[in-house]
Amino acid sequence: MTDKHNAFENLESRLQARKNEYDAISVPEAAASHAVQAGIRQASRKRKTRLRWLTSSISAAALVLLFTGCIRVSPAFASFVEQLPGMESVVSLIRQDKGLMMAIDQSLLQKVGITDEHDGGSVTVEGIITDESRMVIFYKMKGIKDVEKSGFDIDLLDENGKQLPVAFSYASPHGDSDSEKYTYEDIIDVTFNESLPPDHLTIVFKDRMAKTTNTWKVTFPVNRNLTKNMKKTVPVNQTITLDGQRITIEQAILYPTRLVLDIKYDTDNTKKIFGISDLHLVDEQGRAWRTDGSSIGGVGTSVFFESMFFSIPKKLTLQGSGLSALDKNKLIIGIDPTSKTIQGGPQGVTLLEYKIKDNDAILHFSVENAENAISGLTFTNIKDSTGKEFDVREAGWSPSGEQRTAEAWVTIANGAAAKGKLNMEISSYPVQIRAPFSLDIPVNK
Repeated sequence: MTDKHNAFENLESRLQARKNEYDAISVPEAAASHAVQAGIRQASRKRKTRLRWLTSSISAAALVLLFTGCIRVSPAFASFVEQLPGMESVVSLIRQDKGLMMAIDQSLLQKVGITDEHDGGSVTVEGIITDESRMVIFYKMKGIKDVEKSGFDIDLLDENGKQLPVAFSYASPHGDSDSEKYTYEDIIDVTFNESLPPDHLTIVFKDRMAKTTNTWKVTFPVNRNLTKNMKKTVPVNQTITLDGQRITIEQAILYPTRLVLDIKYDTDNTKKIFGISDLHLVDEQGRAWRTDGSSIGGVGTSVFFESMFFSIPKKLTLQGSGLSALDKNKLIIGIDPTSKTIQGGPQGVTLLEYKIKDNDAILHFSVENAENAISGLTFTNIKDSTGKEFDVREAGWSPSGEQRTAEAWVTIANGAAAKGKLNMEISSYPVQIRAPFSLDIPVNK
């Protein structure tokens, strides 16, 4: 029996032990629902310089459970753990991403291993995978008491100490079973849209609820040459019509960490399109290359899929089941604070509650026919009768589940100061229009 085989067997034993720990976790349904909704509310907070998506600790635990049905160790998985020992639970968050695992197998993981430690707590950036489109950062927190309850904020700074113009997501902390160690391991998933990865990156972790703000700062170099020129553009330029709306698939761009599909919506469409439902790519072997649902909006959208950069298929088909869209003349909802009534907007959206709390306006809506939603009900461009603009402090969405009626709420910062009617533009809408389609992508051109 070889040393390598022994190492694999030992790793599998550790993973099986971790699986047994997760199997023993009891998550009450009500607590899970509350945690997920708390994560959604935090995710909707407006950021002027960048976007953040936060998922709850329950969601993170659900992701961890994805790998427990298959314990056998792939070479890429073993390679990761050998380079970043003690991070087995984090690998489960990316193991379902075929593209990232292939990038690890191609030795694109950059080991960092830099720690900031003080006041009994520490944050270590263990390693990164990056290209021109995406960076995945693996980190570990130790000795920071109650961080699961309070949560934390993260800032990403360039070599000049300025905020990176990026979108990034991270989960609420989930802890080691040995609570005395207060050990947390997770990832930060960064999307580059307006910039490239910096030569040096600083990550600032800030304890959100500490009486005296505790901050951990880790700075490290980024080797951009490791994936330099690793980019392949596949022109598509094909137009499909769904529910009378013209949608053009412009191109697919392959990077080591993801595939970016650029989609443009015709400006003459009668509906505003918020998203395409159940979008996935299927190769000639029937393998589905998944999307995580993330995208960058505008006159169209850029949808992110698992990367096939190191395994270009012979044939690739884009499939979807329909879209989320709304007539452009129904995008504006008017709210009368006096009568607490709703004016305009789509049928099936009802104002359940309007109240003032700490000078903020809190609005609660119900939405009919929202089963199988790919997004919630959210708003932008909020103005009162004088034209004064208001920001969304937080927003939440409760999916319909077995019921067809879902609920949404939004907190408008300083909404008590609004004069007259509030006009709100719908920026995402959950009701789905069924319109299945299939389109071949010419990957071998």
